[in-house]
Amino acid sequence: MLHFRVEGMSRRLSTPDVLELEQRSLTRNYNPLPVVAAKAKGAWVWDVEGKKYLDCLAAYSAVNFGHSNPTLIRAAKRQLGRVTLTSRAFHHDKLGLFAKELADLLSMDMVLPMNSGAEAVESAIKVARAWGYRVKGVQANKATIVVAKDNFHGRTISIVSFSSDESSRKDFGPFTPGFTQVDYGDIEALEKAITDNTVAVLLEPIQGEAGIITPPKGYLKAVRALTKKKNVLMIADEIQSGLGRTGATVQCQNEKVVPDMFILGKALGGGIVPVSAVVGKADVMGVLKPGQHGSTFGGNPLAAAVGLAVVRMLAKGDMQKRSERLGKHLHKRLKKLVGKGVLAVRGVGLWAGIDIDPKLATGREVCEALMAKGVLAKDTHGSTIRLAPPIVVSKKDLDWGIDQLENVLRELSAK
Repeated sequence: MLHFRVEGMSRRLSTPDVLELEQRSLTRNYNPLPVVAAKAKGAWVWDVEGKKYLDCLAAYSAVNFGHSNPTLIRAAKRQLGRVTLTSRAFHHDKLGLFAKELADLLSMDMVLPMNSGAEAVESAIKVARAWGYRVKGVQANKATIVVAKDNFHGRTISIVSFSSDESSRKDFGPFTPGFTQVDYGDIEALEKAITDNTVAVLLEPIQGEAGIITPPKGYLKAVRALTKKKNVLMIADEIQSGLGRTGATVQCQNEKVVPDMFILGKALGGGIVPVSAVVGKADVMGVLKPGQHGSTFGGNPLAAAVGLAVVRMLAKGDMQKRSERLGKHLHKRLKKLVGKGVLAVRGVGLWAGIDIDPKLATGREVCEALMAKGVLAKDTHGSTIRLAPPIVVSKKDLDWGIDQLENVLRELSAK
């Protein structure tokens, strides 16, 4: 039984209180670490008991610019006092600026604003299909999109329809047709999968949820060349990899590749509000007409104000340079752990996938041990853990976090 009154309670809820409330009332679609955040600033989080943690997940890159970033908080507060929602039934004074400056940031023409990353992926799929029928001339209802195995683009029905993760699919069928899976990084398999009905290739430049999987050198360039040759759109899902995470505005820039559409989310909302977008060239994005797609909250004034502040921050280039510089240091230190409880390290910029020796521990066990030492990280796929601290993290704090990982591995090896 709950041992406190929720209404009119006179004391702060403790960690056990919160976990008990969630156990009773919250749908269990997540299995979080038992940390109850109460406040956060920069790269640090404090729980309800006041314990301090270094955030090395940054909400899957949604908090790239740090918790309570003062520039972004100011933008949000200013807009809160003016207007927060109009719907797209009317114009408002922030949306045009946001769209233009975001398009300019990526050397594109047009922006389709949405809220969540999954919504943006669904929107890109609709744009690609409409382009296929209206521009390429694919027969009605025959369009196909090629995707990569082990992808993660969200959890809506259409998106899990082309997932290879059984836990995302089991008991959720029937699924949406029109997708073909190929091995990530295999350009020959991709070429064989493209047919006259193929309208797009949808890829993550780096597969995040799969364990920060980087493709073979030259793969993205080869994809771009192949899609141009076959008159097929290239769609880059940069929801996790984009907006400074990999030392560039988007990972495609590191590879000198320009797709037909970018999908953005997470960090676009500055860790304050859900903001996502599809950004592309006018000859692709222009296939949508009024009434054919929309979102009540997509491009709302508050989201546009925060998103605009994010875009202007990135336009300066400081965040990208910082991520590149600290990322080199991060990977240099992590690679020294290979053979000391670590099998492999992957990633770019301030983003790393670390394969823990499964004989030593699972990824979850390592993350629990890190939590006890004041570091927050997240496991994926058995014995892989991910590190993605906010870009504003200091070198000193980053080193301290890596020190804790070293300590955890040493203690586990000694058992």
